[in-house]
Amino acid sequence: MNENNKSKKGYIIPEEDYKKQMEYINIMDPYPPDLFYKLFLEYNKKARTEVGINFGSIIEDAAVKYPNRIAVKWDDKDIPVTAMQMIVPHIKYKEFNENINRYANYFLKIGLKKGDIICLLVGNRVDSLILHAAAAKVGAISSMMNTGWRSNTLSYAINLNPCKAIIIGEELINLFNQTKAEINKTEDQKLYFLPDSGKIQTPPNIIDMKEEIKNMSIDNPPTTRTISIFDPCHLVFTSGTTGGKPKAAFTMHKTMIENAYAFEMILDLQKNDTIYAPLPFFHNTFLTATWPPAMKAGSAIAIRRKFSASRFWDDTRKFRATKFCYVGELCRYLMNQAEKPDDGLNPVNGIYGNGLRPEVWKAFKKRFNIISVNEFYGSAELPSGFVNQYNFDCTIGRSVKKNAVVAYDIDRNEPIRDKDGFIQKVDFGKVGLCIFEVTEKEPLLGYTNKDDTEKKLLHDVFQKGDTWFNTGDLMRNIGYGHRQFVDRLGDTFRWHGENVSTTEVEAVLDSSKQIYISATYGVKIPNTEGRAGMAAVVILDKTLEEFDFKKLSELLKNKLPDFAIPKFLRFKANLKQTPTMKIKKNKLKKEEYDITIIKDPVYVLLPGEETYQPLTAEILKNMKKGTYKF
Repeated sequence: MNENNKSKKGYIIPEEDYKKQMEYINIMDPYPPDLFYKLFLEYNKKARTEVGINFGSIIEDAAVKYPNRIAVKWDDKDIPVTAMQMIVPHIKYKEFNENINRYANYFLKIGLKKGDIICLLVGNRVDSLILHAAAAKVGAISSMMNTGWRSNTLSYAINLNPCKAIIIGEELINLFNQTKAEINKTEDQKLYFLPDSGKIQTPPNIIDMKEEIKNMSIDNPPTTRTISIFDPCHLVFTSGTTGGKPKAAFTMHKTMIENAYAFEMILDLQKNDTIYAPLPFFHNTFLTATWPPAMKAGSAIAIRRKFSASRFWDDTRKFRATKFCYVGELCRYLMNQAEKPDDGLNPVNGIYGNGLRPEVWKAFKKRFNIISVNEFYGSAELPSGFVNQYNFDCTIGRSVKKNAVVAYDIDRNEPIRDKDGFIQKVDFGKVGLCIFEVTEKEPLLGYTNKDDTEKKLLHDVFQKGDTWFNTGDLMRNIGYGHRQFVDRLGDTFRWHGENVSTTEVEAVLDSSKQIYISATYGVKIPNTEGRAGMAAVVILDKTLEEFDFKKLSELLKNKLPDFAIPKFLRFKANLKQTPTMKIKKNKLKKEEYDITIIKDPVYVLLPGEETYQPLTAEILKNMKKGTYKF
């Protein structure tokens, strides 16, 4: 079938554009398709058949090959960029590996072994990288805590997978103290304190980690070369598309080394390259796509404690960053900054990441003088993904693993099956649910909870007995194996680069003594990416005039991370439910906050405001103009 049949509706990669781009790639790219796949398959075969290739071995090899190259750069003091010849704080590969070894050998000393879990509650600093790598060298699994969690969400994540040690950074000790009463501490579980600024002393009954490792050996531990690529490397948490509390998903060493090798070639990383990574370390985009390829190539990564849109381009100049890894919200924040004459005068020649929306793609490249965009798509629990390897515009690229885009009924929230019970693929240019085949050769590691994993599987899809993984995402089939991301399915929605669980938000809202019942869902705001939270609520024993918005705002801020706090409240007399007591949300989602068609009072939490205010026609007009930067 001709994928570029012009009679089809929706965007499809133009045939002429595809031919021209691939002709250029085959002549000019150092890793054209045939060579890329040949080298990639050779490396994968080697990694599968030889013992001792894993994320820890990548770092050890780099320390031997590039001992005096810079591995990590950082700058916690926001030094002005005017001092162009300054040397930012950094650590070189030999020293980096030696510091990792001190922790790895200490882990072995206390009896940590392959398969044991350690919980990392540490901010974006080089010590966090060292701890993760040290655990990987002994075969332990780092459980990466989201530092934006609060209260029972954080304790739930810690309790979900019993760990041998909880390591708390000084910068997060107050957060831990607010949560520790809810943690199910076991007798053999140890608590460690990781100093930072030195402003807070080591709390009683917690071990000072840096004191413990001071005299440990800097030699590579004997365990590194015993770790298989099929061993888990770390755990990251996702609320997924089924809602509820966070779910923990394993990431194998296989993913780390495949991405290390693939992105080293895709980005053509060289010794003078620096990848700027202002992403949180608990995000799998950083853990699997940013850090490993830099280590494999002997390049540097530049890290930041917290993302700053206003300082971003100055940071790239200060770090001499040639690449950066993004999530879509990051790019939107950069686009929302006031334009400057030197926007395009930066050292970045290429970017890669996920979530750059098609509508801003070309404008972003033009404004910031970006030559190449290598968009990719994946998730922690997925055994594969997509990558836009050859710089096509507005696509997440293609996958080497078998996948399909199938017809999906949004209202019924399920794939459409034909009279024989099988699911149908959508045509070119059409939107549907993206699914990946799961086989014995390509197993799904999934979540730590098997029931959560089973919810993501589809059976008897195209034939009896087959199994496919439901990504929970809508995509457009745009031809030549390429996909274009459209939106997420289900109750969970993405906002500020994070998955927001409606179940979690509703639980907090319903805990308010002012609210009887609530329903949370995502809504679009003009000129923004993702979906903002909106909640329809029924008041308990109060009138709207008596409702204490300040008290509700305080509750939400104390119990939820900022990205999960609803931006809109709709006050209703009641909420319609199904016979099984599920609230009907489809109509609420369609109506959103359109006060021209709904009669219920709607309130909005505007950027920079402490509490909600009535949504007026004037505010709605300004929202459509993009006046407010949500």
